Amino acid sequence: MSSGAKYRGIRRRKWGKWVSEIRVPGSSERLWLGTYTSPEAAAIAHDIAYYCLRPESSSLHKLNFPSMLPPNVQPGMSPTSVQKVASDAAMAIDAQFLTTSTPAQQRRQTVDNYRQNQDLNISVEDYQY
Repeated sequence: MSSGAKYRGIRRRKWGKWVSEIRVPGSSERLWLGTYTSPEAAAIAHDIAYYCLRPESSSLHKLNFPSMLPPNVQPGMSPTSVQKVASDAAMAIDAQFLTTSTPAQQRRQTVDNYRQNQDLNISVEDYQY
């Protein structure tokens, strides 16, 4: 982790945006997950990609928000599908952060809502090509 990031798999650009990417196992390819306003959104994108690309059960302890994985993501998805579902989930989190007048309070509420899966309805079938 660099640039003061407190979450795995993210970094901060000089101009303040947060980015996330992950290596595809078994190759040297990097999978770009996106650029986000909040570090939490970038971390969620990384968590989803990590979980889907590295399905071993021991990987859950390496996630930033292990209890926030959408119930409908599954290991073994194609890298393109993983990129789409991770980006969509993170953009949903970022959109909620942008509509707040009190950032710290809104971030806590957004994370709580995401954990309860009230604000995000993503189906794996939407992302399989």
